[in-house]
Amino acid sequence: MNSLDWAVLIGYFGVMVAIGLWSHKRVDDVSDFFTAGGKMPWWLSGISHHMSGYSAVMFTGYAGIAYTYGVTSFITWSFPIALGIAIGSKLFAPRINRLRSHLHVASPLEYLKARYNLGTQQALAWSGMLLKIVDVASKWAAIATLLSVFTGMSLNQGILITGAITALYCTIGGLWADALTELGQFVIQLLAGVAMFVAVVMKLNDKGIGFLGAWDEPALRGHGEPLVGPYGTVFLLAFLFIKLFEYNGGMLNQAQRYMATGSPREAERSARLSALLWLVWPVVLFFPMWMSPLLVEAQKPDGSDSYALMTEQLLPHGLLGLVIVGFFSHTMAMCSSDANAIAAVFTRDVAPVLSKGARGWGSRSALVAARVTTVVFLGLSMAVATQVDSPAFKDIITVVIKWVAGLMGPIAIPMMLGLLRAFRRSGPTAALTSWAAGLFAFWLVNYPINWSIEGGVPLEYQVSAPLAVSLILYIAVGFLRPEDTPERLAIITRVNTDAPASTPAPTPTAPHPTD
Repeated sequence: MNSLDWAVLIGYFGVMVAIGLWSHKRVDDVSDFFTAGGKMPWWLSGISHHMSGYSAVMFTGYAGIAYTYGVTSFITWSFPIALGIAIGSKLFAPRINRLRSHLHVASPLEYLKARYNLGTQQALAWSGMLLKIVDVASKWAAIATLLSVFTGMSLNQGILITGAITALYCTIGGLWADALTELGQFVIQLLAGVAMFVAVVMKLNDKGIGFLGAWDEPALRGHGEPLVGPYGTVFLLAFLFIKLFEYNGGMLNQAQRYMATGSPREAERSARLSALLWLVWPVVLFFPMWMSPLLVEAQKPDGSDSYALMTEQLLPHGLLGLVIVGFFSHTMAMCSSDANAIAAVFTRDVAPVLSKGARGWGSRSALVAARVTTVVFLGLSMAVATQVDSPAFKDIITVVIKWVAGLMGPIAIPMMLGLLRAFRRSGPTAALTSWAAGLFAFWLVNYPINWSIEGGVPLEYQVSAPLAVSLILYIAVGFLRPEDTPERLAIITRVNTDAPASTPAPTPTAPHPTD
């Protein structure tokens, strides 16, 4: 990087902070901070939903998969996400929007107290917050890894810089700042992605390799196969099932985008836009990664530095800075949205149980608590990020695929399926049983069983077993021990029906330790 690249990067950070300051004027209470007051246009919500699913892991971990295996990086990652969101646009998006518009909640988990009970809500809230700390930590580590390639900066320095800038704008402006910065980040990503695509095509032409003929090159032998290595049919189906829950609200931050729109219909349109972007745009981003074996030789065994090395070699200064800004935009978009979601969960669901004072917070006090919680969450995730490459977590892609995908299911199953009429018989017993058994299944499959089998348990079973166990038990326990009380049925009815605004809503009460 030279002074021009640094100017682009510093200018980007300045714009992000400016958007946060402007968004501050639109935040008057926790509803504005967490759900934009239900006033976000569907197209902005859709772009924000799309961008909040990315991070620099795509340019490190998934770049390594693309470098090693080829197009399977798209087939087993962004394609299942696109299909999962498309299904969820009908199944989940309108119902999640009604949580805000009908039940008047500001956290995706706030309705669980009325749908199940306080214990279920707290179990899912605490486990969700802890998982998110690990998830966001992997994103900080990924962007710091890229930054070290370009600047020589240490991992911890990179984590501190990106975390501090993100904390500043998302703490000031809440979800409005997240969405507006994600819109700007989408434009930057568009310019940077097209620039990299064109640079790779031109370099291939210089080598006498045609756009389509590249796949016949020996270095790309087998790279056109859709399912190879550990990423086979079972992995694809498992990942599709996982992403159906994760990207429709199971990881909380995407749920907020649906809640932020003005109506269930707009939430559905938002999801469809996000699904379309996930189907089309990653092809442009992945193409240079698929071609990378023809242009660079990765220094790391997993190929995770291939995209960064290619960027350094192919782009002139200025454009190089723009692509680096693109890396930052991915990570900051996801991490800021996650921070906002977890602040909502802690402020609305956890704090009132822990503190009597929190149950009496006024509008201003609650907003201050939300901002403080956002900063604390980001600080904890940054601290964990320094340990991502330790023996406990292994590498970045292991954290993202194994830990996050494997642990998301037990949390998401009670939360997401609890919205649907088909699962109205499943109450707190089913929810807690499926949650606890899913977490136990994750530990069992990934550690004792994995250690005792030669070659270990295949990756697809490591990530899918916990979700499968949770799903089966949630349905089975609900059938054997139905707990569909009139109060719970009323909640389900309101979430599934566009009732007239004049109809009284059974609003969940604030959590209380004696419940």
